Amino acid sequence: NGLTNLLWLPTHGYVFEFFGSFHHYGYQVLSEITNGGYIGIENKKIYNKGTRSGGAHGKAKDPVTLDIQIFLKQCFKIVYIIHQMKVQTKYVLVTGGSRGIGRAICLQLAKDSDYSILINYKSNKDAANQTLEDIKENGGSGEIIKFDVSNYNDVKTQLDIWSKIHNNSLIEVLVNNAGITKDGLFLWMELNDWDNVIKTSLNGFFNVTNHLIKDMLLNKYGRIINIVSVSGLKGTIGQTNYAAAKGAVVAATKSLAQEIAKKNITVNAVAPGFVKTDMTNHLDEKEYRKLIPLNRFGEPEEVAHLVSFLASKKASYITGEVININGGIYS
Repeated sequence: NGLTNLLWLPTHGYVFEFFGSFHHYGYQVLSEITNGGYIGIENKKIYNKGTRSGGAHGKAKDPVTLDIQIFLKQCFKIVYIIHQMKVQTKYVLVTGGSRGIGRAICLQLAKDSDYSILINYKSNKDAANQTLEDIKENGGSGEIIKFDVSNYNDVKTQLDIWSKIHNNSLIEVLVNNAGITKDGLFLWMELNDWDNVIKTSLNGFFNVTNHLIKDMLLNKYGRIINIVSVSGLKGTIGQTNYAAAKGAVVAATKSLAQEIAKKNITVNAVAPGFVKTDMTNHLDEKEYRKLIPLNRFGEPEEVAHLVSFLASKKASYITGEVININGGIYS
């Protein structure tokens, strides 16, 4: 839209022909000069050669004495902006996006937004591909990317490779969803069970967010949504490691939100309670739902709807918040 022809005429220099509907930015800058018709450049002056009304050109307008270099600079700026808007693909990256809550978030964002969905997985490629296939069946787009969020070098390497291949793409929304549990009473907890949980949830938040935040700051827009847990807010018996990791991400969410708010980047956390996923299928739902005022476990899709809202422009005045979605458990 906008710049449709650039012709070289030996006797008249460059002539730009504009017709059809302009992109609003280009229209604002150029419509006063073109009036929907032709403009010409001759003797370093720009003039309007007439309008396109009734299939014939009207009479020439008064010459516009605009410096040619200024005019061309504006033209190329407009073309560049329009070009970037046309070719740049914007992505949501969901870590741990192949199963459970992560999968539901990927599917919901594909339905609710124009983003392409970048589905991160660590080992289960089949599940990641199934999520991608379901997204495409619903009219969305996306791709999968393998890396271990707990491994800083792996994250950096894979995201750098992805960025080089997708040099006109931008990850505008990040959902830090990847997490694991290694439950057990603290007295008998193994060091590996402590380390692995901390490295995945807390270090994973740092590794991915720290790598992507630079582009968000340059772009002056972004959404960072951290999936935490009711355990990180009120604690849970047998989950000291998990509670410590998620509680730390809650604190990081509040601090980071204050650091980057002026760049139009929001940072929020979503704290699910008991949700039906692989991480809770070993629990006795009949027993645990006695702790929940709504008397049931949540569905992954209920969490996904909340995340989708926070990822949208409708949530532009919400930052630094931790939103509980737990059926009424006191937190």
